[in-house]
Amino acid sequence: MTLKYVIMIYSNPATWVHPMFLHQHAQLTPAERAAQLDEFRVLMTEIAQSGELIDTAALGDPVKSRTIRFRDGAPAVTDGPFADAKEQMAGYFVVDCATPERAAEIAARFPDARYGGVEIRPVVDRSEMEM
Repeated sequence: MTLKYVIMIYSNPATWVHPMFLHQHAQLTPAERAAQLDEFRVLMTEIAQSGELIDTAALGDPVKSRTIRFRDGAPAVTDGPFADAKEQMAGYFVVDCATPERAAEIAARFPDARYGGVEIRPVVDRSEMEM
């Protein structure tokens, strides 16, 4: 039995260009950038070929997002993600892994883990949800 996990990539929106890991530190040499891009490509090829990669998406700049919260019983729309953190969610990958350790192994291989946060969260099976 396998379980699905969402691997969420967090990054500082000051340099919101994808892939985020290539743009977080200007001091990276062209060779270092190429090496990290190669690491990423190897990882994507591996998990795509193994069938572990289910879905992925890069997210747009947080300044283009909107947050809806209820105020006095009515929805209020505000600009931005309305978060206190410097890092915002930049994208996600859904993987289907045999163990949580495998999901963590995959997440640790993302170059983004060196510069921002990478969170792993299990996806709840709908059959386990109470309606």
